[in-house]
This record gives sequence, C-alpha cells and structure tokens, in this order.
Amino acid sequence: MGAALGWGAVAASSLVIGALLGLARRWPDRQVGLVLAFGAGALISAVSFELVQEGANVAGPGWVALGLAAGALTYYFVNEALGRHESTGGAGTALALGAFLDGIPEQAVLGISLAEGGGVSVGLLVAIFVSNLPEAIGSASEMRNGGIAPRRIRQLWIGVALICVLAAGGGYAIADVTGGHLQAAVNGFAAGALLVMLVDEMIPSATRKFGQRAGLVTTLGFAVAAGLSGMSA
Repeated sequence: MGAALGWGAVAASSLVIGALLGLARRWPDRQVGLVLAFGAGALISAVSFELVQEGANVAGPGWVALGLAAGALTYYFVNEALGRHESTGGAGTALALGAFLDGIPEQAVLGISLAEGGGVSVGLLVAIFVSNLPEAIGSASEMRNGGIAPRRIRQLWIGVALICVLAAGGGYAIADVTGGHLQAAVNGFAAGALLVMLVDEMIPSATRKFGQRAGLVTTLGFAVAAGLSGMSA
C-alpha cells in the first residue's frame, strides 16, 4: 500500500507543480499552446498503449469498450453541467475536470499493477506526469485569466492531486477482490474521458495558441511517451 501511495504521489505531484507554474507568471499564449500540444501527444500515447492496449490484454476489448463509453459520457455530461453554471475560467475548468476524471482511474491502474506484482509501468507513469503538467499549467492560466482567485486555484489542484493519490491506494486495496474485467473497464473509463477532453479542449486550444506547429509538438510528445511504453520499474 505504501508503495502505491508513494508512486501515486510522484505521478500526482505534477498537477500541483503545473498549477503553481501556471500561477507564477503570465504565460504567453504560444507557450501555453506549446505545453498543451506536447501533453496532448503524451496523453494520446497513454490512451493507445497504456490504457486501451493493456486493458484489452487483461480482459478483452469488450470491457475496455464499456469503460470507454462510460468515461466519455461522464466527461461530456459533467463538463456540460459545469459549463451551464461556470461563467469564468471555462477552458481551465474543463481541463481540470479532465485531469480529475482521467487521473483517478489512471492512478487506480498504477495501484492495481503494483498489487499484482507487475511493477510500475514507466510509460504510464511518465505519460501521467508529463501530461499533467500542461493540463495544470493551461488550466491555472485560463482560470486566473477568467478572474478566479489564485488561492482557489491552488486549493483545487491540491485537492485533485490528493484524491488521485488516494485512488492509487484504492486500486492497490481492491486488486485482490476484483478480476481483470474491472481493470480493463477502469482503463477504458480513463481513456474515454481523455479522448473527449483531448478533442474538445486540449488539442483545439493548443492549435489556437501555438498554430500549425502544434501538430509537430504533439507528435514529439507521443514519440517520447511511446518510446517509454512498456518499461517497468
């Protein structure tokens, strides 16, 4: 359990680091677009290799598909509900929601992997850490530009990080009483939430802020994370 919480804290720490970086100064749009593009590539790699492929290997594509649908619908409807009630920091709130909804199942997967003796997937760990940074930087910057107090933004991201750490411990705790079907569904849920967030928020924002070169940086982020995929510690 201690190892799961420790690795979960390592992965989730980038949420707080990113938020603090986003609040430390005014980030030009091009810089925000650059980090969002790189993070999007890392997340696409995580969806492809660490979530969907691993889930299918554990219990077959059917359970992953069910999780994908649940994660996509959950993100979409929760984001829609928040959009009706939030008048400021809209894009930042959407990125924070994406980090929350995909962070919990991602961290749970880390915990489950440790409990089963499979070690920590370096690819997943790096993808989570690297992609969390631009999500948090972009979200904190957008929220501050929308007039949300820095104190509230810090509290939000610290809270999200703590919940994600607890999710790693929760994944470790339930590993013995659940089968591969749950892990596959959890993987799918994270992937579904990520895909909707990527298409609706992260990639359009990266392209808008960084221009046509965003695609090149996204490919670089994918290549870095894919190169680390499958490595274990």
